[in-house]
Amino acid sequence: MVILLDAGVFHVGQNMRDKAFDLMVKNRIFKPAADPAIVIIDINEASLEAMSKEYGRWPWPRQVIGELVENIQRQQPKAIIFDIVFSDADVYNPDSDSYFNDVITACDHCFFPLLRLDPSQDSKSQLTYANIPGLTHTQDAEQQATFAAIPPYFKGAWQAQRLGTHNVYPDNDGVVRQYRMRHHDRGWTLPALPLLVADAMQFETGDTPDEMLLNWRGKPFTYQYVSFSEVYSDSASSQPKRPQGEFRDKIVIIGSTAPALFDIKPTAMDKQFPGVEILATALDNTLHQDYLKVWRGKLPYILLSLLLVWLTTLAFYFKVDRDRFNGIFTGSQIGLLVLSYLAINFFHTYLDLAAPIVWAVAYFGIAKIYALATDRALQRWLAFGLSANSAELEVLLMPIVIESPETLGDAVMKLVRKEIESACRAPNQTDILVGTQSGIWGLFGDLVIVSWQYKPETVYREAAAQDAQQLAAQLPALLDKLRLPNKPAIRYGMHQGKIANQVEQLAAQWRILFAQAIIQLEMADLPSMAQPSGTQKVETPI
Repeated sequence: MVILLDAGVFHVGQNMRDKAFDLMVKNRIFKPAADPAIVIIDINEASLEAMSKEYGRWPWPRQVIGELVENIQRQQPKAIIFDIVFSDADVYNPDSDSYFNDVITACDHCFFPLLRLDPSQDSKSQLTYANIPGLTHTQDAEQQATFAAIPPYFKGAWQAQRLGTHNVYPDNDGVVRQYRMRHHDRGWTLPALPLLVADAMQFETGDTPDEMLLNWRGKPFTYQYVSFSEVYSDSASSQPKRPQGEFRDKIVIIGSTAPALFDIKPTAMDKQFPGVEILATALDNTLHQDYLKVWRGKLPYILLSLLLVWLTTLAFYFKVDRDRFNGIFTGSQIGLLVLSYLAINFFHTYLDLAAPIVWAVAYFGIAKIYALATDRALQRWLAFGLSANSAELEVLLMPIVIESPETLGDAVMKLVRKEIESACRAPNQTDILVGTQSGIWGLFGDLVIVSWQYKPETVYREAAAQDAQQLAAQLPALLDKLRLPNKPAIRYGMHQGKIANQVEQLAAQWRILFAQAIIQLEMADLPSMAQPSGTQKVETPI
């Protein structure tokens, strides 16, 4: 119920998943290198400062950018991508705008962003999908469907397969982890810039998901950056110093890392990540189809969480040895985390196991606390009887000695206890004493003692006696099933006694009963004790 509520309402598991993803992807041992063909021309703070002396602060006259594009075009790049929205005319420099429009009209490999606005504003917009050249749509697409967006002002940018979105949508915690590659609305498909560029370069993009989990190449400034002002001033120089053909066969992205232009966003890799490099990462992922794959959504989260919780429940239900179970549980949870980490390193796959593991650990902790509380309650029940007003408590003790040339050890004795517990039907307490203990206790050998406690003159008295007799009859087959080493001899006894409801003497009475049961077993005439195997019985009348 808690898991279902979290999946639908609280989303704690989603937050755990996101934090685990950030930690793993940030600390990967193996991560793909940034594509060297992608170059970012950066309008950084240094460029803003250098260009302000002649052109003022941003935005500069569009002729400046047009001249840079012309220079890059001469070097024959594969693509020029703008991460800048040219939304309005420069009313003070119409000739500059006209020049820029002529340049981009002649550029057949220039790509421009379309900023998609909140869909709630679609009805107020006059821009229709049919206005955007080259958009794919279904046969029943709504031809007059409007949508809210900020398109480029320049008509030169309005060419088929040259306009795409560059929206970045953070997750609920404000962190960017994925990139929206397609917007679907009323039969129309609005692609993102990385998808347009990859298609124009004839890369296979059919398997690209609509929401692409970004396979980050590294921390900020992992890609090749060049300063806008340096490239521009060098291209205008009579004696250029930059390499000739610097941008030949490159994919050039023109954008900004200047904080003053507000394109810095928190991502899984860093709290201050340039928006232009998010675009570069999405493009890189699209070109190489190495984006991260993940089984996301509420259903996988619920199924995995319930699976781990159910497996933990089954282990408690079948009374798996606690020490062994603790080791298996701890190892399995660590193993799942390691598996998730290895998958993201070697297979570009994020296994969302963090939240299910946390729920399993939480359930395991609660179950352990419950088991401990049950043990303590049972101890109090053994000491104080079935009720506070009981005059006395009757006890049936069955000590079982397993005699072997070598002590069986703790692990084997726990298996013996488990088999005995499974064979009993009436409620009882089964304890073991291992011969490997130090001091006097080591002389007791491998000893199991089963105890039934009940009020005298009740139906349970007969049920306990019958349970003890059935256990005695099954002992040889039960222990043969375990194939104990050296074919040990087995002796058991049955001793019945009563404990008065006297708080100050309860512990002493239990010790006396235990001693009487052991003495009775050891003092009996057992001529066959020297035999290599067998089962011997000593009991007091029941």
